[in-house]
Amino acid sequence: MGWRALARGWADLLRPRILNLLLIGVGLTIALFIALQAGVFALVRALTPGQFSLPWIGTVDVGNALSWGSLALFPLMGFFLMGPVAAAFSGLFAERVSDQVEEIHYPKNRGQSIDFMDGLLESVAVVAAMLGVLLLTLLATPFLGPFAPLLFYTANGWLLGREFFQMAARRHLHEPQATALRKANATQITLAGIAIAVLLTIPVLNIAVPVLAAAVFTHLFQYVQSTSGPVLPYPRG
Repeated sequence: MGWRALARGWADLLRPRILNLLLIGVGLTIALFIALQAGVFALVRALTPGQFSLPWIGTVDVGNALSWGSLALFPLMGFFLMGPVAAAFSGLFAERVSDQVEEIHYPKNRGQSIDFMDGLLESVAVVAAMLGVLLLTLLATPFLGPFAPLLFYTANGWLLGREFFQMAARRHLHEPQATALRKANATQITLAGIAIAVLLTIPVLNIAVPVLAAAVFTHLFQYVQSTSGPVLPYPRG
């Protein structure tokens, strides 16, 4: 079921209405990482000494060398920070992507929009949790060795699955029902989240993943809901 949702999510990225959202998301992601890199560049230049002379070598501009050398951190930031970025963007894009996916595939079972601030605040909480997982993974790596990636992908997969599924479910269900449905299908939701977490660590491809995740979990919610019996939807006005 999760793999079917993943395949349909990939196919949806090529649909014009969702492709437009994808291009906006890619642009914002690139802009964010450029801003982060520029911040690191400026910080390194500000905190490192200027020029000094070495025998037989001459004048060395340490600040300039280290600040330009910080550009090598760009791929590393992409690897570790795309998960939190995806969670942050979920508050901005998940609602719009879900609405488009449901209009295309599930016109008879479309949900109602959730409050933007509620989704954004939940995203902020998940971003904080994912940054905590990242820090924990980095600290635990010397002790876990080759098992550190297992912690990284499993924990981030659970968090991403929880965030994206909950936002898709709350378009149709009250909060307690959405949570209960998520917990009842925790295994396949977490596995789908792990697949998203893995994709987020693939350079270049990962900039499309936040929009992909919103589409995938919209499909996954519809599959889960259809096999879980009747549910109480939000009142439709």
